[in-house]
Amino acid sequence: MPSRRELFRCAVVGVAVTTALGAGALAWSSTLLGEYSVMTMGGGHGGNGDVGAGADGHGGHAAGGQGAAEASGTGGAADAVSVTSLVADPDRPADVQVELVAREGTVDVPGGRSIEGYTVNGTSPGPEIRARQGDLVEVELVNESVTDGATLHWHGIDVPNAADGVAGITQDAVPVGGRHVYRFEATDAGTYWYHSHQVSHVQVERGLLGAIVIEPAAASDPSSAAASSNAASRDVTALLHVYGGQHTLNGRVGDERVEAEPGAIVRVRVINTDQGTASVWSAEPFRVVAIDGQEVNRPTDVEEQRVLIPAGGRADVAVQAPAAGEAVRLHVGGARSMLIGDPAAPEASAPPVRQPSQTLDLLAYGSPAPLSFDPSAPDRSYDYVIARRFGIIDGRPGNFWTINGRMFPDVPMFDVAEGDVVVMHLRNDSGDVHPMHLHGHHVVVLSRDGVAASGSPWVVDSLDVHPGESYDIAFVADNPGIWSDHCHTLPHAVDGLVAHVMYEGVTTPFTINGDAGNRPE
Repeated sequence: MPSRRELFRCAVVGVAVTTALGAGALAWSSTLLGEYSVMTMGGGHGGNGDVGAGADGHGGHAAGGQGAAEASGTGGAADAVSVTSLVADPDRPADVQVELVAREGTVDVPGGRSIEGYTVNGTSPGPEIRARQGDLVEVELVNESVTDGATLHWHGIDVPNAADGVAGITQDAVPVGGRHVYRFEATDAGTYWYHSHQVSHVQVERGLLGAIVIEPAAASDPSSAAASSNAASRDVTALLHVYGGQHTLNGRVGDERVEAEPGAIVRVRVINTDQGTASVWSAEPFRVVAIDGQEVNRPTDVEEQRVLIPAGGRADVAVQAPAAGEAVRLHVGGARSMLIGDPAAPEASAPPVRQPSQTLDLLAYGSPAPLSFDPSAPDRSYDYVIARRFGIIDGRPGNFWTINGRMFPDVPMFDVAEGDVVVMHLRNDSGDVHPMHLHGHHVVVLSRDGVAASGSPWVVDSLDVHPGESYDIAFVADNPGIWSDHCHTLPHAVDGLVAHVMYEGVTTPFTINGDAGNRPE
């Protein structure tokens, strides 16, 4: 028979263990996200310092109020503007109308093996959409069989917020049998792409994507420097994607030939839809004429250097076709290449070449040109510091990303007001590369590691930030809404590397993890 003392000790130990288990269970359950609104994220904003005010002294709002309207910063429910009202002119007829049908199932990969994934109008990549600058584009998404629901995000196009296609923020995911219409003006000519922003780390990787090209409204003045540098007689797309370990170019496992007359300039629009950085290089000189849809001012020849394109990013390069009977090889993405020139030229005339070790520095490429705004005295100034630490998110223990020392969902919400000039200081204190993508805006790179930009304005929507690097970037808050600002290595976003730029007075009725099944990342 145990003594009273032993029984008492066992009882004390039992109570302690039960208390510890209960406390652990309570702590674990407190990490479960459940249904939530982005309006209640953050608890404070990541400005100068952490909970910061902007450079003008504006304070951030305290998220986590009684609902979207009440948590909207300046102004209450009576002043609130819903994301659903931020649309293109509803009375304007569309110039370009497209129906895109999303399906879940087998994806045929010509030249390789089929995978289980997603198609758009029966193929992956889906059909390329072409519009002209100034067109009103209307796209109807039909979800025929994507069981988790689907959306379309217009990567790099500064669409009205209602058309941004982020499940749980700007719309509900479109269920099987459902339809959703996106309308936006094709304001900026350039190279872009579309992809699902519902369970994006799965649906993008497995093929729910396609290219969209916005052509200039009119031909440039042929006497201008920009026209002479950037004009092309042929225009082709090189969309890069990996399907189940298979590196493809425009959906095929194989290289492509591009027919061009001797001396002709071919514009190759390289779109990196993958989770890592892509390289472009050639044994012959070429020029980088646009980055993320934005023209480069006075580009020069690139020789014995590679161009790096972040995940989600794009680069338009101009290649001159060689003499009759010859071709030039442009390596795109490492595993694939394009042979440009005489279609009868033997492949041996343009053999593969080793990737250069030197990278073109876009901070100093091209010639300076005036900006449309002055970033030297911003209205708002924010830090965006990426690091990593152990913790629990939604019941999952792991080594998660942090923003300004905070782990999701307690990450900063960056407040802006329409018309603000905003400067962000991006710093990567983690051990991984992060291709940072801000929705709804393009940013200009002011400096890297304290070195000021000296070339053509480097204007991007997708920017690789390497370990230990820091960037100062700026943009004008000219597109009201609630905008994701996240890493486009999409599994990183799943693990918390996503924040938001929130315009004062804008709210959303949509939620994440609720009955609509919205899971944007």
